[in-house]
Amino acid sequence: MRITELLTTDTINMDVSAGDKDSVIGELAQGLYDARRITDKDKFEAAIHRRESQSTTGVGDGIAIPHAQTGEVAAPAIMFGRSEAGIDYDSMDGQPAFLFFMIAAPEGQATTHLDALAKLSTILMNGEARDRLMAAKSPEDIINTIDHFDESQPSEEEAGAAEPSDRPFLVAVTACPTGIAHTYMAADAIKKRAGELGIDIKVETNGSAGVKNPLTSEDIKRATGVIVAADTNVEMARFDGKNVVEAPVADGIKRPEELINQSMDSDRPKYSAGSKKQGDADSNSGSKGKSSIYKHLMNGVSNMLPFVVAGGILIAVSFMFGIHSANPDHADYNPLAEMINFIGSNAFELMIPILAGFIAMSIADRPGLAPGMVGGLMASAMGSGFLGGLIAGFLAGYLMVGIKKALENLPQVLDGLKPVLLYPLLGVFLTGVIMYYIVDPPATALNDWMNTTLSNMSGGNIVLLGAIVGGMMAVDMGGPVNKAAYAFGIAALSAGNPEPITAAMIGGMVPPLAVAFATMVFRNRFTQVERSSGPTNLIMGASFITEGAIPFAAADPIRVIPSMIIGSATAGALAMAFATSINAPHGGLFVALTIGEGKLMFLASLLIGAVLSGVILGLLKKPVEQN
Repeated sequence: MRITELLTTDTINMDVSAGDKDSVIGELAQGLYDARRITDKDKFEAAIHRRESQSTTGVGDGIAIPHAQTGEVAAPAIMFGRSEAGIDYDSMDGQPAFLFFMIAAPEGQATTHLDALAKLSTILMNGEARDRLMAAKSPEDIINTIDHFDESQPSEEEAGAAEPSDRPFLVAVTACPTGIAHTYMAADAIKKRAGELGIDIKVETNGSAGVKNPLTSEDIKRATGVIVAADTNVEMARFDGKNVVEAPVADGIKRPEELINQSMDSDRPKYSAGSKKQGDADSNSGSKGKSSIYKHLMNGVSNMLPFVVAGGILIAVSFMFGIHSANPDHADYNPLAEMINFIGSNAFELMIPILAGFIAMSIADRPGLAPGMVGGLMASAMGSGFLGGLIAGFLAGYLMVGIKKALENLPQVLDGLKPVLLYPLLGVFLTGVIMYYIVDPPATALNDWMNTTLSNMSGGNIVLLGAIVGGMMAVDMGGPVNKAAYAFGIAALSAGNPEPITAAMIGGMVPPLAVAFATMVFRNRFTQVERSSGPTNLIMGASFITEGAIPFAAADPIRVIPSMIIGSATAGALAMAFATSINAPHGGLFVALTIGEGKLMFLASLLIGAVLSGVILGLLKKPVEQN
């Protein structure tokens, strides 16, 4: 398929009027909608923004390639836009973007149109092509330019490895989450630079259309080194004993020479397929050294957060009508409060199933979703809670990987039954059996033990209890330790003792508030993306949603977690010392300043804890330029 079958005159905008990134995405999406290439502009635009949240598609050299593969695409298409003035697009090289190619790919269709999209990504690496597109006077000029370079662009197989020669030989793998643009641009940049350095190279691409130009065992054996420029999981066992350089796919585009030089360095430690962590990753490679387990966990957490945010705030709003206003049998009953509480509670109940489901989906792709969510729901219903949900997610994911492996040799005629019958049936059943008999009983007992241990302290020093409960809320910010402290507070509140839930609430509010304070006061310690989350964390902290601080803790746990624990423990101890109490299980400032006792002292304790944590974090962090 030729590129100009996807890029036509009715999907070309020669004069983009937008002045910022969000606006240009909206303008190009509107163009696709007007051309009837997409059926729902808002949903498609949201899919584009989800892709942008993973990493910018502003690839540098004045080019941006926003793209999405989604069900709202009626027909595969490319929307071209050009801005004479240039637009700040958070590009990899920090320069404005002038040329925009918005790619719309239908969901689940790994067909020939994806090859055309791959060729487009590669063509845009050519400086002459970019110059001609900037100088074009009409849509027809754009079409002719793309056609010219499309004819001269070799296929991926033709551009594969050269015949064995005396020159050094490398192999590489590139992959990005959607497998449309970055995958092929990184491959082209690495091949181009290797050729300029006199090095033969073969690059395997893991794109939306599947694996292209696959590396053979002979290729890998012959190679001096291996480059893996990928933001998704890549089969690594085949590189055992080789000099492997791992980096984000963006580094393949921006810094190919550096990756090539590292892969040629014979003094680097060799990759061991048996280790969970890439021991030979260089600190300068751009890789953050995050394990696959961390990626799976964060996939679950990021998808869980919207339910936590929506549910938590709605529950807090319902409490403003009165702590018992959602109870039809109580004198304070309010039908509106009951409705709001019902919606919020249902959103909150989905937190653990969503966490487990998306962890499993990250591990095993879509077949992992159903068994993961069922396992998470069982954990929630049987009492193992957040800890059980975490276990359920990883259990379902890796179990489904095994099931897929076990069924891969079935007759080809049964391939259609695998995703709709065999995978969900076996995955849900086996995950459920293991959760029911093996995981939930000890996980529930562990939760009960932690609650009992806390309960035995309640008769001692109330200030010490406040410090312990408040500090526990910041240990894992929504994890099992946090949930154990919160469950203890709920149990104590139901028994008529509001002090523990008060310490839990104030301790849970400190981390996001502290993060917001630190990003505003110590601005040079944080990236632009981190600083932009400051207002969001203010709202989440005020609403008692500790999870808002998780991305910061995950990115820099050594500095963030201890600083948060100190502030949360201090706030919890002060709240107990000042005899404040909150007679509600959730709601943050929404309830603390309306139905709590000692409102001003609660607020003072909260501010002291948040400022203390924020200052410690700001002092511990190094300026971004030095990271």
